[in-house]
Amino acid sequence: MMEFLYFPEDKTEYIPAIIQLVIFMIGAAVVMYFFYRVSKKEEKKFNEQYQEKSFDDKE
Repeated sequence: MMEFLYFPEDKTEYIPAIIQLVIFMIGAAVVMYFFYRVSKKEEKKFNEQYQEKSFDDKE
């Protein structure tokens, strides 16, 4: 009934898949960290830019 599923008898065939999964998970974590850092820099720049304008308007 489920001939399309393949579960190998030799479990060492799972090792390449696990290595690929770990590599992609580490890559995803690095990219998320990079986006987080860039976002914080942009937020800081945005706050500095519009904080100056709000102080100029009040005077």
